[in-house]
Amino acid sequence: MENVLGLVALACGLIVGLGAVGASIGIALMGGKFLESSARQPELMNELQTKMFVLAGLIDAAFLIGVAIALLFAFANPFTLA
Repeated sequence: MENVLGLVALACGLIVGLGAVGASIGIALMGGKFLESSARQPELMNELQTKMFVLAGLIDAAFLIGVAIALLFAFANPFTLA
């Protein structure tokens, strides 16, 4: 029982940690590409900025879904027998 709870806690940490790293890298790459493209074609900056914010929201949503799953495992653990 204690072994299962320890492994679930480890899994929750990995879900949140790797999700945060992935979201950070994704937003950083997207922001860099946005700056490159707006420097090349400044007349398209408003359209690109709108698309960038939509994609940033989607990337953050994927991370928050992972956080919700980790919270589910942490508080309403389906792996315990009790």
